[in-house]
Amino acid sequence: MSAGPSSGSPSSPEGAATDAAPLPPSLSQPESLSHLFWAFTWLALQGFGGVLAVAQRELVERLNWMTREEFVETLAVAQVLPGPNIVNISLMIGDRFFGLRGALVALAGMMLFPAVIVLILAALSTTWLASPRMTGALRGMGAVSAGLILATGFKLLPSLKKNPIGLAPGLALAALVFCATVWLKLPLFWIVLSVGGLGMTLALIALKRSRAEMRP
Repeated sequence: MSAGPSSGSPSSPEGAATDAAPLPPSLSQPESLSHLFWAFTWLALQGFGGVLAVAQRELVERLNWMTREEFVETLAVAQVLPGPNIVNISLMIGDRFFGLRGALVALAGMMLFPAVIVLILAALSTTWLASPRMTGALRGMGAVSAGLILATGFKLLPSLKKNPIGLAPGLALAALVFCATVWLKLPLFWIVLSVGGLGMTLALIALKRSRAEMRP
């Protein structure tokens, strides 16, 4: 089955996403568990050098399963939780549509074929990974990965306009994270605890202020 965007409601009991809350009319959803599996498999197989940029394009732009704002919020939660970000995202999205079954199927789609490829490459690594040419190629792939992540960040910037704290404070927090990571070289735990805690505090203050203004 193709992993393209769905255009209608599920037609089989397997595809009935009864465990999840109804989606906005403008969004699509996977037609079945197999659709969910192959969508994440295709996503994972495109992720040479990093899956995050591919995930944003596939889940938001092509499949239309979530908005940019929802992707940013899901990514924020995935980064705080232990484990790889994209694995956490797959679990949350699978659970959103099909509950526990969807979470396990999405995780299987993310891990199955890439694990086979990694095992094959590991078996061949003793013969060609030590080559100077291969080492240089891998370094070049690392630069491409960094560029993909940076491009994804710029594409997601407009979603900050709808964030409770606003665009300017959001950019200021992003700058703080950049400085703490690149120049101060602080551990991720302390960055999440400090800058992440500051962002949560600002968001709570903004939400309380907004609710107070809405009251008669």
